Amino acid sequence: MSFFESVFSRPLRWIFGLAIVAVLATMTLKIVPEDKQALVIRYGQIHAVKNQYKPGQSFGNSGAGILARIPIIDTVVVFDKRILGANMQNERVLTTDQYLLEVDAFARFRIVNPSRTYTSIRTEENLKGQLTSILGSALRNELGKRSFASLLSAERGNVMTNIQNALNREARRYGAEVIDVRIKRADLPEGTPLNAAFTRMMSAREQEAVAIRALGQKEAQIIRGTADAEAARIYAASYGKDPQFYDFYRAMQSYRQTFNSDAAKSANNSVILSPNSEYLRQFRGD
Repeated sequence: MSFFESVFSRPLRWIFGLAIVAVLATMTLKIVPEDKQALVIRYGQIHAVKNQYKPGQSFGNSGAGILARIPIIDTVVVFDKRILGANMQNERVLTTDQYLLEVDAFARFRIVNPSRTYTSIRTEENLKGQLTSILGSALRNELGKRSFASLLSAERGNVMTNIQNALNREARRYGAEVIDVRIKRADLPEGTPLNAAFTRMMSAREQEAVAIRALGQKEAQIIRGTADAEAARIYAASYGKDPQFYDFYRAMQSYRQTFNSDAAKSANNSVILSPNSEYLRQFRGD
């Protein structure tokens, strides 16, 4: 009897046999994609690592592919090889100038040592939760040393670097590497805290404006005093060189101020002086 005759004569036996082979293949073989890294756990211990992340490794040249395991005895634990995110929302932080802020932030990280991740925290979700908690703690520690105004200045870049370094030190304990940390939002809470903050900011700006105006007035008085002293010195020097010209010049200034003013030009005002008045001496040519 040929092979095909045997198959057609006993189809159920062959179908059952193929089903057993398929089940065994499923239990024995597992496909690890390029974007995953897998651990083979045997008797509770890490037996092998498949497709572990390596810096600079090009896509398609990693160890991804078919993974063989012993059914029932071996368990495969899969971790993502891509960049993952840990998001933190509505974390309340008190700054040095007593502003209570609501902060939203996120961190981007990658699992670089799946063996350590498994032994320290077991699952990928546990790792995300742990890094989110550490991110909140790092934010409170760093922003608690800063003022609210520093978060709106170039100093914010240093704040992000310090938070990332602190988070990365903790992430290494769990086999992860932090790539980036960013603050999405840092706002004052709605309601009374926000209104009180606006009031404090307005009062601070008004006090600053008063101080600036006072300083400006002080500097203006100093400048005017210096200028008046310099003018008096120049007048005195001029008077000493030619007293007659100085007397004539000052008389002309006085005449202009007296006879050319708006009050002197008014029809309701009159100036009556004697021709022999000392005030008109320059007009007489004496």
